[in-house]
Amino acid sequence: MKIETIRHSLAHIMAYAVQELFPGTKFGIGPAIEKGFYYDFDLKRSLAPLDLPKIEKKMKELIKKEIKFKKKIISKEEAKKIFKNQPYKLELIAELPEDGPLSVYQVGDFVDFCKGPHVRSTLQLRSGQAKEVIDAFKLTRIAGAYWRGDEKNPMLQRIYGVAFKTKKELERHLFFLEEAEKRDHRKLGRDLELFSQSEEIGPGLILWQPKGSIVREIIENFWKEEHRKRGYQLVSTPHIGKLDLWKKSGHWEFYRENMYSPIEMKGEKYLLKPMNCPFHCQIYKSKIRSYRDLPLRLWELGTVYRYEKGGVLHGLMRVRGLTQDDAHIFCQPEKLVEEIKGVLDLSIFMLRAFGFKEYKIDLSLRDPTEKEKYLGTGKIWRKAENALIYALKESKLKYKKAIGEAVFYGPKIDIHLIDSLGRTWQGPTIQVDFNFPEKFDLNYINKKGKKQRVIMVHRTVLGSLERFFGCLLENYAGALPLWLSSEQIWIIPVGSRHRKYAQSVRELFSDKGFRVEVKDKAETVSKKIREGELQKIPYLLVVGDKEMKTKSVRVRERKKGDIGPIKLDKFLEKIKNEVKKKK
Repeated sequence: MKIETIRHSLAHIMAYAVQELFPGTKFGIGPAIEKGFYYDFDLKRSLAPLDLPKIEKKMKELIKKEIKFKKKIISKEEAKKIFKNQPYKLELIAELPEDGPLSVYQVGDFVDFCKGPHVRSTLQLRSGQAKEVIDAFKLTRIAGAYWRGDEKNPMLQRIYGVAFKTKKELERHLFFLEEAEKRDHRKLGRDLELFSQSEEIGPGLILWQPKGSIVREIIENFWKEEHRKRGYQLVSTPHIGKLDLWKKSGHWEFYRENMYSPIEMKGEKYLLKPMNCPFHCQIYKSKIRSYRDLPLRLWELGTVYRYEKGGVLHGLMRVRGLTQDDAHIFCQPEKLVEEIKGVLDLSIFMLRAFGFKEYKIDLSLRDPTEKEKYLGTGKIWRKAENALIYALKESKLKYKKAIGEAVFYGPKIDIHLIDSLGRTWQGPTIQVDFNFPEKFDLNYINKKGKKQRVIMVHRTVLGSLERFFGCLLENYAGALPLWLSSEQIWIIPVGSRHRKYAQSVRELFSDKGFRVEVKDKAETVSKKIREGELQKIPYLLVVGDKEMKTKSVRVRERKKGDIGPIKLDKFLEKIKNEVKKKK
């Protein structure tokens, strides 16, 4: 039996249990999903986490009975009668063809409009191959969900559950969830005082705290250093632009639902920029370009604004104000593949530098059956897609095709980084664009002295700094490597007579560029050590009489604990090497 069938059947059993416990419930939908199932409910009261064990207990009581899943094929009129008190079901039924039969499944006193498939009876949820399923599912959380995903519709209460074929698989998954919860970047950001949000400012808009700003600055400086080495030129552009610019680029037509409403001033309309690309096109057009000027690589850490729906906002991962590590490359046709390969090389170098050793690559292509969603002709799209494919093959990188995932102006390569829990995150993106050069009339003078259309490559290496920062926090569970830590070293004097020595050690390390604090408050050493561990400080250095006499420090290394006394010069060499190698 397929696990999806078990999960779908458990969704119905959960709905049956809710019906028993909360009479008068209105039902939305309840599908099987990856790792489990969910069901949406319109209830007379809000559910609380304490309700989940009660619902789970009722589900197990129902499963222990031999209740059959009965399928019936009925007419649309019959369905309307059965679900006369279920408005959400009636809405779905109304959209079906008048003469088409539809199927319902009944389990006990619960009837659902559903295609199936399901188990034959609840007996199959506790016997045969799935004999442990009665102990291999768990209700995990309650969330709000707009009916049919539209924020104009009523908000329903969604109960999520996970289900597997064996209890061992469930326990493994629950351990994963527990570990993921510990790594939640929102909690880490708050506990480590890295970033925050304010309802008075607005959802999806991030406030970077001093410690978080230090880490962000380190990331930005490293990013800038590597781009300068590769011939990129830094630019800076405004946060707003005229509405006509976004109409010309196609964003207003194809991307409007993600853009803020226009701002009107003295008869002219402006928009907060959702992307940097039209601005970079204008910089390219600011003078006549020769083939000798190409490739021209313009790069910017540009803050853009996108109206994400409230239901999808999530810490740093989905925000409304984000800083793109953005660049646009303008090049000749014969240089296109070489430039794409250069971006691929830079992208993988950057991921590895930040500790991401594994990744997977998607090649996002146009869906040829929905041409109206995209700018440009089929010929232009084939040229762009072929260039990306050739560059991937030349770079000997494995990839998977994703039909229909291209952006409206061109195909793209998406590199998804894989974190320490095996989860994937959106990382570098490379897009070939023949359409913007046409729209903005971007040309260069070729070797024959004639005007020729330039090719444009859009690319990000880290993506949005906000999302990348959140991903880093979760990957390292907040324990950032030494080179990225906002506070690298705490020096803890044992007593008041050791404070002067502690300050001299701080000055020594600070002069070498390390971020060091002396913790000399009137508290016990053990309390300071405990606080340093909670703050995930890479090195805690305790100094007392012995350390003063021998010009050394007693080192506590994060995760390893007390590693004993080390001479100052030896310890300095150790941490210099660690930062240099970005361990």
